[in-house]
Amino acid sequence: MSEPPIAATHLKKYYQVHHKEPGLGGSLKSFFRRKYRDVKAVDDISFEIAAGEIVGFLGPNGAGKTTTLKMLSGLLYPSGGRARVLGFTPNERQPAYLRRMTLVMGQKQQLNWDLPAIETFLVNQAIYEIPDDVYRKTLDELTELLALASLLKKQVRKLSLGERMKCELAAALLHQPQVLFLDEPTIGLDVTMQTKIREFVAEYNRRYQATVILTSHYMADVTALCKRVIVIDHGKLMYDGGLEELAARMAPHKLLRVELASAVDGQNLARYGEVVKAEGQRVELLAPRSKISETAARLLAELPVVDVTIQDPPIEDVITRVFEEAARARQADAAEEAAEDD
Repeated sequence: MSEPPIAATHLKKYYQVHHKEPGLGGSLKSFFRRKYRDVKAVDDISFEIAAGEIVGFLGPNGAGKTTTLKMLSGLLYPSGGRARVLGFTPNERQPAYLRRMTLVMGQKQQLNWDLPAIETFLVNQAIYEIPDDVYRKTLDELTELLALASLLKKQVRKLSLGERMKCELAAALLHQPQVLFLDEPTIGLDVTMQTKIREFVAEYNRRYQATVILTSHYMADVTALCKRVIVIDHGKLMYDGGLEELAARMAPHKLLRVELASAVDGQNLARYGEVVKAEGQRVELLAPRSKISETAARLLAELPVVDVTIQDPPIEDVITRVFEEAARARQADAAEEAAEDD
């Protein structure tokens, strides 16, 4: 059986962080006797990603997402466990590995601020030793996919944020990497530009069968691109599986949006499910997934329904529920440890 393009096995990254008490006294104590605490940025996570998959990598700020991507791309050395990408150990930083992957961080840039983007592209051609014919062909494809023709010779500082992000993506993909680590690639972009970046990632994946890990706080990115998600919180793996399965597990209800011909008393509506909103003739109800067909049929038979739609709850609510459950579990563990100490 062949090795998957991306594999993390009991991967860990721990830091020692200086801990100082407040005030002048704390500063003096710290000067003579420094105290440290261990921070488990990534705490024993394991997963595999198959060739051609686009996987969403989700978690709140500080969960360990970027730290994990940095270990997989070779920027950080793991404290424990092992990472393997395309058959290489990333932190060895072998040139053959670096030519086959890329890391794009939405808050970092590689383009030279004072030069046109095309100048950075030429530098990358030299760094990755891309033959002229391959470079021209790839640049033409990326220019077409990202609509770059009018941007290539414009000074980078004069580009909008969305235009710069498109050029950043092109610069990162000139060497046609087989693995993409995308860390918040649409951060700060407007809705239209977010959509264009998503469409580009999907098309690049289709053309080159690239394997993609995507982190994003915009759930529209994830729902548009990823069938599978990995969720981490405080460095620990919380979930690895299908996005739809996660929604079904964490949100056992579906949302019914109902438009009525006339207003109905709220008490009458409660017998159909949990009333989320009732404004005049517009009603939103939560009903158990297992009874959704029965509930919809009763609504249509018993009320003056003009229109009804059935939806899953917003994925943002589902992910929030995952994090809330994780927080409750940590609090319970902390309370148990405190009780044992007493």
